[in-house]
Amino acid sequence: MDPDAADACSFAAPAETRTASPLRHFISTETTGAALLVAAALVALVWANSPASGAYEDLWHLRLAVQLAGGGIDLDLHHWVNDGLMVVFFFVIGLEVRREFAVGELTDRRRLRVPLVAGLGGMLVPAALYLLLNPTGEAAAGWGVVIGTDTAFLLGALALVGPRVSTQLRIFLLTLTVIDDIVAVSVIGVVYSDGLEPAALAVAAACLVLLVVLDRVGEWRASPYVVTVLVLWIATLESGVHAAIAGMVSGLLVPAADPDRRLVQRAAARVRRFQQSPLPQVQRQARRELNRAVSVNERLQEVLHGWTSFVVVPVFALANAGIDLRDGVLRDALGSPITWGVVLGLVLGKLLGIGLGALGAVRLGAGELPEGVGAGHTLAGAALSGIGFTVSLLIIGLAFDDQRMQDEAKVGVLLAAVLAAALGWLVFAVAARFFDQRDAALPTTLAEPVDPATDHVAGPPDAPLTLVEYFDYECPFCARATGAAREVRRHFGDRLRYVARHLPLAVHPHAVLAGVAAEAAGRQGRFWEMHDLLFSNQDRLSRADLLEHAATLGLDVDRFAADLDDPALLARVERDETSAAGGGVRGTPTFFVGTERHQGPYDARSLIAALEAAAQRTRS
Repeated sequence: MDPDAADACSFAAPAETRTASPLRHFISTETTGAALLVAAALVALVWANSPASGAYEDLWHLRLAVQLAGGGIDLDLHHWVNDGLMVVFFFVIGLEVRREFAVGELTDRRRLRVPLVAGLGGMLVPAALYLLLNPTGEAAAGWGVVIGTDTAFLLGALALVGPRVSTQLRIFLLTLTVIDDIVAVSVIGVVYSDGLEPAALAVAAACLVLLVVLDRVGEWRASPYVVTVLVLWIATLESGVHAAIAGMVSGLLVPAADPDRRLVQRAAARVRRFQQSPLPQVQRQARRELNRAVSVNERLQEVLHGWTSFVVVPVFALANAGIDLRDGVLRDALGSPITWGVVLGLVLGKLLGIGLGALGAVRLGAGELPEGVGAGHTLAGAALSGIGFTVSLLIIGLAFDDQRMQDEAKVGVLLAAVLAAALGWLVFAVAARFFDQRDAALPTTLAEPVDPATDHVAGPPDAPLTLVEYFDYECPFCARATGAAREVRRHFGDRLRYVARHLPLAVHPHAVLAGVAAEAAGRQGRFWEMHDLLFSNQDRLSRADLLEHAATLGLDVDRFAADLDDPALLARVERDETSAAGGGVRGTPTFFVGTERHQGPYDARSLIAALEAAAQRTRS
């Protein structure tokens, strides 16, 4: 592997790691934001029921106008929050959905089937239960209040009452909320919109077309997208369609992609030039190339996600959760079918719609639950999905004109949040106690023990320390990690045995044949020589290239060519794939220190530290 490529690998990680890392960051940010959301809601409730409640009302009725050339936008502060700041929130959700479809968990469309059925059930059943108590009149318009799920609150509650490790369940629930959010925002934009203005709609449609064109021509700068989305928001606001739909749809149209290896290499070269010549123009060139290497979608998420979780959503809660419960409002709400329709729809409706929808889809063969997620986890997660706070409060203001109806619905949303969290905790406890469904995560233990008779082992077979690597010969990051593994082997010497196992990824067309080629070389006693040669020539892994590599190593080329077609060697590679799946391995490179999956950086220093820690535990 050439030095430039090696340096480029240090800027990134395997495709699967790049997928998981933003998702972990997303979950972490949402969970922390949930605490601020709760705090803001409590402040709003206390403020609205205090002697200073008049100041609370006056604050949100303050008007703020932005004028330019005789035209502009004039809204009160409450509408600036709901129709302005919340557009940024839905824009970030749209960005996340697009990224998940392009390079994330939803690239495999088969993973959509179960959450799609569950998500639809989680909207239809709650709406039906709400309409069961409110079948006619103005109250019936509130059916949309119960269809959404608050992602921030859901993940925050899951962190508090869920299993100690719930990675797989979080991913599954995030997929559900993606579906919920798309439909909920569509309902907001279509059902709860005022009279439409054709001219403004035409401008909005032109902005959407422009976003598609920017994607098609490969525009990598963020500014054209930001300006277009700003114009789209203004046009949607003037059109009569609720502006939330502008945020979601525009986010869906901002492109996401894995970093291009050539762009990463160019960025690395620019950074090296800046190291040698730290001048302003060289710095600008380096920054430009670094930006090009990361998709505009992920750059915008990086900038906006913290703001939406830590500022936008808490401010929204502060503006909308302030219900004055005095003067009989709470008493009337507890006797109102609107309140109990909301509670019934969110708490029982989400549990039945999502839980039974997901389990029913699995039973009918539509798909499977994520590995590590049991039926109890699914039902508990469905119960927590009854926390509809953000989207529900937004729809309440659109569905009801009468203030008393709004207050009754808001009381229902607050009651549902408490009851849904309690119900989720109870179901998690029952699943853990009676069905041993505890951690909802991938396995972390090596599924197939190391066997020196069949595994490829470098170092003494009985060495006290073991490092197992699952790799793909076409993965550039594996070449980097394998080099780190060689440094680890030099550090430990005869104290370590290094075990090489195959995991060819479907995205790499030559990976399987390259794995078979290494096994074919192994039949002639040259596995490790072929192993190193394949990683040094990752752009030359066709059949003709492999035959040339065999000749370079002095192998019997005719025998090698015949072995490339031997089903037994293919089965040997597939056996490693099976053991990888059993150990929770989803990407390459993945290391096991002893029998435990290494979950952290895979540079030499980190691997050495993990092995030393394992040795210390053994001595203790």
